[in-house]
Amino acid sequence: MATLEEIARLSGVSRSTVSRVINNDPHVSEETRARVLEVVVRLNYQPNAIARSLAAGKTHVLGLIIPKRVVEVFSDPYFPILLQGAFAACNARDYAMTLWMADPADEIRFIAKVLNNGLLDGVIISSMVLDDPLVTALNASKLPFVLVGRHPSAPEVSYVDVDNISSAQMAVEHLYRLGYRRIATITGMLDTISGVDRRQGYENALRIHAIPVDPALIVEGGFSEAGGEAAMRRLLPLRPDAIFIASDAMAAGALRVLREAGLRVPQDMAVVSFDDTPIASHTEPPLTTVRQPIEALGETAVNTLLHLLEHPDAGPRRVILPTRLIVRESCGASQRL
Repeated sequence: MATLEEIARLSGVSRSTVSRVINNDPHVSEETRARVLEVVVRLNYQPNAIARSLAAGKTHVLGLIIPKRVVEVFSDPYFPILLQGAFAACNARDYAMTLWMADPADEIRFIAKVLNNGLLDGVIISSMVLDDPLVTALNASKLPFVLVGRHPSAPEVSYVDVDNISSAQMAVEHLYRLGYRRIATITGMLDTISGVDRRQGYENALRIHAIPVDPALIVEGGFSEAGGEAAMRRLLPLRPDAIFIASDAMAAGALRVLREAGLRVPQDMAVVSFDDTPIASHTEPPLTTVRQPIEALGETAVNTLLHLLEHPDAGPRRVILPTRLIVRESCGASQRL
């Protein structure tokens, strides 16, 4: 493989002159430029794009960080859709993206790698926990970053999200309008902002309609199918007539438990969930669910980060994408309206 030194020797110029020609420096005579380029073409020299990017202070590589174990990421239908949107946006803007997954137990060591390797122009973080040390460390560094999911307190942090509070409230009010009054919920992880916000939306809807919030009807399911199963088993003896479940994955697990118990959905218990991942239309019965634009969240996070890279003095950006309720069979709307 040809080197700059070999091109310099054959062109009769210095290595630094060859470098200036390759990088299109205007301070090179046309005669010298032509001589060097003739050798470059003859030797089929291919410059090292990574080395050139590092020298220029830009790598055109973004990091997508998901602080979860690999098995959690690829067993949840939310993440592949988010990744698809993020990678599509990178491809459209001629950026590469590297996916980082870190077990929370290893996060301190992981933070050091992210902040010190110098290979990333910026970072996107999805599904972080509240008070995540990674967010704190990035906020104190000079590395631009964007969160997928709102930050509850830091005004200087950029993020993209949906309005989880009003969206969950919309889902529960739908159940109320259908005549259900004993409404339970299976929440996501309550150390995440989406888990907290969706529970808040559930409670807001009950209070608006003067329904007491019963802590016994609120069970955490952890955003996993297995968690949805376990939570539903805890709720069964309490016999709610409807349930809002904070993700489709948990709802799939809950439906399995209801079938095993011989209960019919929606006749014995109505179900509304959140996400509208592909699983929602393939459950039995199909799920009424809040559709959030997951792929667009990934695309918007990338475009927001690139805006921060191109306009470093523009200040933080907060983007809230719309949701809507997709009504299918699990809520019983066709029977009650």
